[in-house]
Amino acid sequence: MTNTRVRIENVVASTSLASELDLQSISLALDGAEYEPEQFPGLIYRLKQPKTAILLFRSGKVVCTGGKSMREVEESIRSVAALIKQGGQKVTLHPKIEVQNIVATSDLGSEINLNSIAVTLGLDRVEYEPEQFPGLVYRLDEPRVVILLFGSGKLVCTGARRPADLERAVQKVKTELEGAGLLERDRGNSNTNPSRPTLKPKPAPAARPSRPKSTPPRTGPANAPASMSN
Repeated sequence: MTNTRVRIENVVASTSLASELDLQSISLALDGAEYEPEQFPGLIYRLKQPKTAILLFRSGKVVCTGGKSMREVEESIRSVAALIKQGGQKVTLHPKIEVQNIVATSDLGSEINLNSIAVTLGLDRVEYEPEQFPGLVYRLDEPRVVILLFGSGKLVCTGARRPADLERAVQKVKTELEGAGLLERDRGNSNTNPSRPTLKPKPAPAARPSRPKSTPPRTGPANAPASMSN
């Protein structure tokens, strides 16, 4: 059994740059910053490269969202910290960053029957109400993550704090479904067996040409033996 590929879509992380931040001054110093305290207490600053969003709070707390990796998160936070320091505020340029949530997607490679999964795994382990949400919610205890399964075989994993937990969770779900016989045949192989080569029918042998019938010699006086002519 091959491992299922997991793609990280969003890394949410937090840190602290200072004991207090002057958001009003930062909003004037950062071009494109969004700060409307009557609607949201934090300042929003969107970076183009890497494509992330930074939330700054007066308490000095910072949240980074939208990164595809920890490297992008670190790069984004340090970039914003440098810009704030250029504006005259004292901040930590290399703060300790803590991952709060990693969201990833994957594909089991075949369609699945969510009704059968809900019955087999038990309603104490899953939540499935198709009238309200098309996916099945599967909560794992180890690693402690939440898996959203869809009938197409695609899934979303959320709640992990390490990439390794994502891979373990997805592989655990796939192994459990395969063991219970809940994974259908792979898409694109419904009419063929990949383990057996397709045999081409042998062409019919060519018909042999018929041999012309030989004409028997005519009998009569002209062909009679010489002994009979006397």
